Amino acid sequence: MENWTWVSEFILLGLSEDPQQQKALFGLSCTLFLIGCLANLLTILAIVLNPHLHSSMYFFLSNLSLLDICFTSTTILKMLLNHLCGRTTVSTSVCLAQMYFLITFGATDSIFLSAMAYDRHLAICHLLHYTTIMSGLRCASLIVVPWISANLLSMIHTVLMTHLSFCTNRIPHFFCDLNALISCSDTQDNKMLVLVLGSPVILVPFVCIMASYTPITMAVLKVLSAQGKWKAFSTCGSHLCMVCLFYGTIIGVYFKPTSAHATQMDMAATVMYAIVAPMLNPFIYSLRNRDLKGVFRKLCQASLKKF
Repeated sequence: MENWTWVSEFILLGLSEDPQQQKALFGLSCTLFLIGCLANLLTILAIVLNPHLHSSMYFFLSNLSLLDICFTSTTILKMLLNHLCGRTTVSTSVCLAQMYFLITFGATDSIFLSAMAYDRHLAICHLLHYTTIMSGLRCASLIVVPWISANLLSMIHTVLMTHLSFCTNRIPHFFCDLNALISCSDTQDNKMLVLVLGSPVILVPFVCIMASYTPITMAVLKVLSAQGKWKAFSTCGSHLCMVCLFYGTIIGVYFKPTSAHATQMDMAATVMYAIVAPMLNPFIYSLRNRDLKGVFRKLCQASLKKF
C-alpha cells in the first residue's frame, strides 16, 4: 500500500505514442471536430432563425446539436490544445473537471436520445393526440430531467474521485476517462458505482429506444406506398444504426471488468462514441430532414447573394 499516493497532475498518453501516428491522428481528429461543430452549429442556427421550425421535434434536434458540441469540445478540444502546445500533463483539478463534464454531457446525451425516440413514437403512432400529449410542460421536462440526472451522476463520481489515491499518474488515454482513473485506484466502490449508476443511464435508455422503435416499425409496415415505406425504413434504420453505434461502444468500454491499461479496442470504441457519433448525429438526425434542408438551401442562397 506504500505505492498508493495522491497525485497533483496526470500525464495523458494520448491515442498513440508514435510521433508520426500522433500527427495523423491530430489531423483526423481536428477535421472530424470541425465538421461536427460546423454541422451542429448550422442545425441550431437554422432552427432558431426559422419560426416554422419552432416545434418540439426541432427543439429536441437543436438541443441534441448543442449537446454534441459540448461533448466533443470536452474531449477533443483539450487533446488538440495539448498537442499544439506540446504538453501532455494536466492538473488534478482540470482532470476531474473534464471528467465531470464528460460524464454530464455523455449521460445527458444518452437519456436525451430516449426522449427523442419517445417523441417520434408519439408523432408517428399517436399523431392525432400528439399536440395534446406533447405539451410545452412535458417537452420542457424531457429536456430538463436528463440534464439534472446527469449532473447528479457526475457529482457523485467526481466527489468520490477526490478521496482516492492512485498507484500512477499516467493515464493511457487522450482525456481523463472515468475508467482509466479508477483502474488504478485504492477502492472498489467507484468501480461498482460505474455499473450501479451507469445501468439506468445507459442500459435503460437503450431499451426504451428499442421499445419505442418497435411500434414505429409496425406503423411503417402499414404504409401502402413502397416509396414511402422505403423512405421511412431508411430514416428509422439510420437512426437505429447511430443508436447502436453510440450505446454499443459505451457498453463495450464501461460495462466490462476494468483493466490497468486501455486496449486498442477500448481506444477505438471511445473514439467512436466521443468523436465519430457526435460528428455524424447532425447528418443522420437533422441534415436529412426535408424541412431543414430547405432552410439550409435558403440560408446558402441568401449568403451567396450578399457576396
